Amino acid sequence: MNVTPELDARFRAAALREGIVDVRYDVVPSPVGELLIAATEHGLARIHFGPAGQEEELAQLFGSRVLRSPIEDVRRELDEYFEGKRRDFDLPIDLRVAAFNEEVLRELARVPYGVTTTYGALAAKVGRPRAARAIGTVMNRNPIPIVLPCHRVLGANGSLTGYAGGLDRKLQLLRLEGAILG
Repeated sequence: MNVTPELDARFRAAALREGIVDVRYDVVPSPVGELLIAATEHGLARIHFGPAGQEEELAQLFGSRVLRSPIEDVRRELDEYFEGKRRDFDLPIDLRVAAFNEEVLRELARVPYGVTTTYGALAAKVGRPRAARAIGTVMNRNPIPIVLPCHRVLGANGSLTGYAGGLDRKLQLLRLEGAILG
């Protein structure tokens, strides 16, 4: 059976309207490569570098009713960020992580555009000054990079250490924000 693009769009719109979708996702272009973005009815739930094969993980995390559909508010804010027109995101977030991770990621969200911090400084802000390594693990597992700006976290000596999207992307994001010149 061959489904026309119009009929496909109507089915997708009906599924969203009827609330029978657990998570929707889309793949969007960006200056740092294609990004998979995913949202639930509660808000943005995932941004993933390199979108291949993420549908199964989304189904395991959020429910089996996964639908590819544009997520215009997320795409618009990301486009504005990459164009240098947006410094803060206004998106609702569906953050499904352990309590410690949530505390760390909420503190991370307070790190301003164009400013960097260190794993140790972030650990101190959440009241765990000796937990820099644990903070690094949370950053590595950040489900919503860019919006929750783990690229702004550096090593104690200011070095670019670890980034799930790769150090080249981390450097590109920091340059975009003017946190690192050159």
